[in-house]
Amino acid sequence: MKSAYDLLVIGGGPGGAMAARRAAEMGLSVCIVEKRPAIGTPVRCAEGIGKELLREFIPLDERWISAEIDYAKIVVPDGTELVLESQMAGNEVGYILDRKIFDRELVWLAAEAGSDVQVKTRAVAPLWENGIVKGARLESCGQVKEVRAEAVIAADGVESKFARWCGIDTTIPMRELATCAQYLLTDIDIDPHATVFYIGNEIAPEGYVWVFPKGDRTANVGIGVSPRRCGPGRRPRDYLDSFVSTHFPRGKPIEYIMGGVPICQPLPATVADGLLIVGDAARVSDPLTGGGIYNAMYTGKLAAEVAADGIAAGDCSASAFQRYDDTWRTSHMGKSIARNYKIKEFFITLSDKKLNALVQSISRINLKEFSTLQLVKELIARNPRLLIDLKALKDSIR
Repeated sequence: MKSAYDLLVIGGGPGGAMAARRAAEMGLSVCIVEKRPAIGTPVRCAEGIGKELLREFIPLDERWISAEIDYAKIVVPDGTELVLESQMAGNEVGYILDRKIFDRELVWLAAEAGSDVQVKTRAVAPLWENGIVKGARLESCGQVKEVRAEAVIAADGVESKFARWCGIDTTIPMRELATCAQYLLTDIDIDPHATVFYIGNEIAPEGYVWVFPKGDRTANVGIGVSPRRCGPGRRPRDYLDSFVSTHFPRGKPIEYIMGGVPICQPLPATVADGLLIVGDAARVSDPLTGGGIYNAMYTGKLAAEVAADGIAAGDCSASAFQRYDDTWRTSHMGKSIARNYKIKEFFITLSDKKLNALVQSISRINLKEFSTLQLVKELIARNPRLLIDLKALKDSIR
């Protein structure tokens, strides 16, 4: 690791790897630092991503695809299922990745493009020059080294310590940090080509249970719930164990992970002087589903391009980097985040009875042009008693 680079990337996940790769391709000297001793572990992710979203960044490779998904199902408390075929489900169908292999592939591509990589290396403080972030103090194996950089990209995930040290308020409202637990279960009966989402206040309050296939008889089975609905005997693992005992009583867990996912609105500002923030650190995961792989890769690539332009122009101020913030917010991704936050806030208020009624009303229809707005219109047409609430929701996401 050198003592100075054009760009320093904090975090070796998909966002950081994509940023480093793109910056290196544009001729910058780059270094990724990852606090963990190995890229891709531990996996704190359900590992799903839409097909078209993935192809935007990387050619498909069967080595890191665990399953190909053809349709999705939403199951409400009374057992009614809403089936979303591939043309309707959009980003909810696609691939289930093997993140251990996938994340390493992304970092390998960054290294091949010219980026340096340092694992088991933790950023402990930013370096400042005239109020501008100019690198970081890095700790590795008990030794601390100062590494200077013209710009820094914070891709350090939900913890987002580096951005906070740089003066960015990264606080997540407690109720909007979904607490998650997941088993990798094997020897279970599943449809290997369908993702299934279970919703309901008893099964997963203010959240959902997911079953994402990883093979013919293996799946990621996990849950995310609101912390304000947790308590003694009502931890995420308690809810998950209850679900597994009912649906997969003979399932064998071969892995268990837990963590938090931001389901809040993005940070008010994702740039500062010398700094750009991407992925979960910027709170750009989908607030409705919690999905964040694509969003991290998109913001990582965009941040690298904006950083490269700023470095070339000799201007790495927040105003020069503002184009990054403006671009992702007005992109399809940014608009989806804003819309899905409103939808999430609406659906967590519904009782199980209302959830049952809503899904029953549309479970047998075939929407020719499926979209969130079209779905809300159909719900209004079939649920006059919920007209006021649903109309307000429809108006808010126009």
